[in-house]
Amino acid sequence: MDRTLNWLKEITDVAGPSGFEGRVKELLHNRLAGTAEVSTDRLGSIIFKRTGTAGGPRIMLAGHMDEIGFMVKTITKEGYLKFTCLGGWWEQVMLGQRVTVLAAKGDIPGVIGSKPPHILSPEERKKMVEKKEMYIDIGAADEKEAREFFGVRPGDAVVPYSEFTVMANAKLLMAKAWDDRVGCAVFADVLEQLKGVEHPNEVYGVGTVQEEVGLRGAKTSAAVINPDVAFAVDVCIAGDTPGVQEDQAASKLGKGVAVAVFDGSMVPHRALRDFVIATAEEEKIPFQLDFIEGGGTDAGRIHLHAQGVPSLFIGIPSRYIHSHNSVIHRDDYEAAVRLMVAVIRRLDRPAFEGLIK
Repeated sequence: MDRTLNWLKEITDVAGPSGFEGRVKELLHNRLAGTAEVSTDRLGSIIFKRTGTAGGPRIMLAGHMDEIGFMVKTITKEGYLKFTCLGGWWEQVMLGQRVTVLAAKGDIPGVIGSKPPHILSPEERKKMVEKKEMYIDIGAADEKEAREFFGVRPGDAVVPYSEFTVMANAKLLMAKAWDDRVGCAVFADVLEQLKGVEHPNEVYGVGTVQEEVGLRGAKTSAAVINPDVAFAVDVCIAGDTPGVQEDQAASKLGKGVAVAVFDGSMVPHRALRDFVIATAEEEKIPFQLDFIEGGGTDAGRIHLHAQGVPSLFIGIPSRYIHSHNSVIHRDDYEAAVRLMVAVIRRLDRPAFEGLIK
């Protein structure tokens, strides 16, 4: 694998559900500590700053470090783990999937189980198994072994297990946690590309925490930065799979970075949106216009900071988000990096003043 693929593998394979983003934070710190000034907020978000021309606008690129996962609630006397969800899970994608329990004595493999269909009544088989009826099997003989030998306790985090995979079409990349390690990877690449390049502003790449449970790190990190302009770089739903209509999800894999014209958590800043679209057109960067009616992004919280922050959601189309295996297209990822670098190089103080007049 080349350098980019190695980086994408590294950042998606690492475990980091909401509230447990420490391993991702360490990975980003190791990548960027020599490239940018590093600070944090008090919830755990990590902030990387690259200063260009003095007096330029403060531009925030946010990618949330957390992935959806689970937390151990209780351990049954038989040694099975009952759990609650960290982020939005659909029962239909959970059963039979492998997970990793982040226990005190080390990571433990497990699998999500429930009563097998062979012993269900015909009526029960027609119903979706609810989360409350599921459990995690870690191979423990009983509760004592799970607690004392394996070191599992209530409050431990659990993450999906899935290894980064280059598909038969080498442009298609499958992994867990594209939502939103792809945003973290984008801002890391952007900051590296700005090294030694003149740009007329202060750029902040931010790995936020707890996006999947309420956009929390976006609020606290924005309070540290006080940005003039913000971009949330995240996944959007790819509408190129069977059964998905154009008016449900417009973006398609391999057709370019997505610029949101609507986000369920905000109405994007129109002047900023038009500035980004014009930049993409002039730089000949492939892009798509997209809308996100359900859910939201970190931009939904950042744009309400203080007197208001012109904000926009930049998306990388992804199939099967909020599951163990999602798929993106490498060209869309690279288009997102190119677009953000181009926007940063153009967005000086006069351009910013033009946005807010």
